[in-house]
Amino acid sequence: MYFVPDGTQVCGYYECEDCEMRFLDLRIAPRIVCPYCGEEVDMEIGPDDEMPQVEEKAVLVKVVEGDEVERMDGLLSLALTGGDFDWI
Repeated sequence: MYFVPDGTQVCGYYECEDCEMRFLDLRIAPRIVCPYCGEEVDMEIGPDDEMPQVEEKAVLVKVVEGDEVERMDGLLSLALTGGDFDWI
């Protein structure tokens, strides 16, 4: 699988508000940081630095369970590779 490990039974299907990418993630939360356009915040800051803002732009569209996880992962991976299905 491309987005989640083989054997995953439950995952979240997300869409980013900024870059409009769609992806699966093992975390299930209403909003998460987009792995494509967002950055995980580095909380190690100096005394003169501003506290970074976490921008959770990826919104949970649906919780995917069971056999649908493998099917969704394959479809999203196929769309991402531009239709090259030789990797399957």
